Amino acid sequence: MLTDVQNERFADVLVWALKTARTGNFRKKDLVLLQYDTAAIKLAERLYDRILAMGMHCVQRMGFTVAMEKSFYFRSDNAQLSFIAPGDKELIGGLNGRIFLRAPDSLTHLKDVDPVKIGKMLVSRKPLRNIMDKREEEGLYSWTLTSLPTTELARQAKLSLKKYTEQVVKACYLDDEDPVARWQSIYNEVKGIKKWLNSLVVKRFHMESKNCDLTITPGEKRKWVGISGHNIPSFEIFMSPDWRGTVGSYYANLPSFRSGNYVEDIRLVFEKGAAVKVEAKTGGEFAAKQLAMDRGACRVGEFSLTDKRFSRIDRFMADTLFDENHGGKFGNCHIAVGSSYSQTFDGDPAKLTKEAKKKMGFNDSALHWDLVNTENKTVTAHLTSGKKVVIYEGGEFKY
Repeated sequence: MLTDVQNERFADVLVWALKTARTGNFRKKDLVLLQYDTAAIKLAERLYDRILAMGMHCVQRMGFTVAMEKSFYFRSDNAQLSFIAPGDKELIGGLNGRIFLRAPDSLTHLKDVDPVKIGKMLVSRKPLRNIMDKREEEGLYSWTLTSLPTTELARQAKLSLKKYTEQVVKACYLDDEDPVARWQSIYNEVKGIKKWLNSLVVKRFHMESKNCDLTITPGEKRKWVGISGHNIPSFEIFMSPDWRGTVGSYYANLPSFRSGNYVEDIRLVFEKGAAVKVEAKTGGEFAAKQLAMDRGACRVGEFSLTDKRFSRIDRFMADTLFDENHGGKFGNCHIAVGSSYSQTFDGDPAKLTKEAKKKMGFNDSALHWDLVNTENKTVTAHLTSGKKVVIYEGGEFKY
């Protein structure tokens, strides 16, 4: 468990992250939603106090317990699965910020639930996410999230709770006397990498590793973004490509816990932008149904790379937030099947209509599932000039 000092530092970092993630400025009387699992209540209390001290309104909501979530999926009929509580739409429509503290007591408690039911719930809540996305594009809203150490996370990662907590502390720089200054320094340093990447006029990217051979097409008016405060920790630099240009094979060598299910060794084969083959050593049926959730679920919404020089995460953490930011020996690449991020549009995202996004190949889906590969890999940019530039190798950007 985190100490009082570490919780205080964590609260400071998350407030910095929330402010950094917003393109507009927070003001007094703004509305912030604080969501947290039971085990995160100590950190939630500190954040609640800080939000009020900033002169803002704070609505706090505790997440499902394991028993509640199991009851929801095993008991609910279709109407209950898609039920939106009165006032939720109005709350979401007025939010200026959201902090989510994950601290799960179980990662596999929904393994016996039909994945179709989980998909129906996610699809029913897509309109609420659309509202938040639009407010973010307009600079009216930002969000950040993190995960706290729990016995279940440590067990699934095959670490003691003490060792797992040490990894979280290290990953979030909570062992630094001024972690906010450290995050600001990383934020500033990565600007140079993003500027270099965005100066390249790229026709396609080719990513190769022992088990991957994938072509990603950036599309028109795209930019690389990252380390923006949306996640703590976050060391990834990513873009949302034109999904229609995705071709080849991808393999996630890190397992994935999603919606109470466990998926291991998932392999995807893409043709004409869509995953036409989905296999997994464990959890294959769940994975296939997730990618059939809606029309966009089988398409790529994100392409991301993490430089090992920034991330101190060097163990499997059984939590996507940490695993997608794995540093280790070779850094990592991850793709997300499902929804795109409009913030990777090289222009004013507030002016992007639904039709414009569709025309440019920004993917739309109720799903966003990050799949992580930590193999040694080479990513080559094929420029429109015909020149080839290796942008990433051995876990580092080659700028």
